[in-house]
Amino acid sequence: MTQTITVIRGDGIGPEIMDATLFVLDKLGAGLSYEFADAGLAALEKHGELIPASTLESIKKNKVALKSPLTTPVGGGFSSINVALRRQFDLYANVRPAISFPNTKSRYENVNLITVRENTEGAYLSEGQEVSADGETAFSGTRITRKGSERIVRYAFELARSTGRKKVTAVHKANIIKSTSGLFLNIAREVAANYPEIEFQEMIVDNTCMQLVMRPEQFDVIVTTNLFGDIISDLCAGLVGGLGLAPGANIGENAAIFEAVHGTAPDIAGKGIANPCALLLGAAQMLDHLGQPQNAERLRNAIVATMEARDSLTGDLGGNSGTMDFAKAIASRL
Repeated sequence: MTQTITVIRGDGIGPEIMDATLFVLDKLGAGLSYEFADAGLAALEKHGELIPASTLESIKKNKVALKSPLTTPVGGGFSSINVALRRQFDLYANVRPAISFPNTKSRYENVNLITVRENTEGAYLSEGQEVSADGETAFSGTRITRKGSERIVRYAFELARSTGRKKVTAVHKANIIKSTSGLFLNIAREVAANYPEIEFQEMIVDNTCMQLVMRPEQFDVIVTTNLFGDIISDLCAGLVGGLGLAPGANIGENAAIFEAVHGTAPDIAGKGIANPCALLLGAAQMLDHLGQPQNAERLRNAIVATMEARDSLTGDLGGNSGTMDFAKAIASRL
């Protein structure tokens, strides 16, 4: 049976790593067909809008999308398209694994953790966001809800249970931000009581960052709010070799979007030298979501084997090969 997914090729290096990823998926024989949709700068040029209605309709219909990076301006310009997609489809769970790979520049060899980040509320709602007329004062509100906190913590515990993980750490700043962060922590404690077989730990966010750098092996599943999760998940990517090895899943009740979490890297766009691993690992998360865990594991194993052999690696991994050569080396090990 064929499963149709929406494919967004993205901006910058996005089309190159997407072509490489689809090449490997086709060699994998996962029974996927692709419905291509536009978003980002490519959509703006072609349709006059960043997220065309046809793209939203495609995701709604197929319920699963694989997405390359999209441009997000810093300090001005249009709002994040990624944030807009998460809100549009209520993709409340952002799932970011950080797992050590062989022959990387990482300082660690034993990292195997998952960050589960609340994806739809918190600081990124930016409610009432404004800058005073004189440019001297800026304001942005933060809102945390019982519903949002409960479902993300429950997702983390269910993920731990289904994957055989033993510990969930709730990360907060309730010692200072007693309202929003305090609510999240209190609800995390309530949910944790329903999972007595899984160890529950509370940790303040600044201590978490220090502990991740000192002893990352102590963590298993981390669950936290939107802003803290964004920062911590990138820190965790740094523990295992960088964003080139960092996939992300955005999960909701009725849709899911899988992606590489790094940026568009416009400085190397079009050169065919970008590392496709993050998007390939996002595709592996997608295969798990689609009920194909064996194909997901085959894909991850092929990536590991290629890195162990140092075969056709891209420059960021210590090689001098191109994007598609790396993808072909991975495909040959499926």
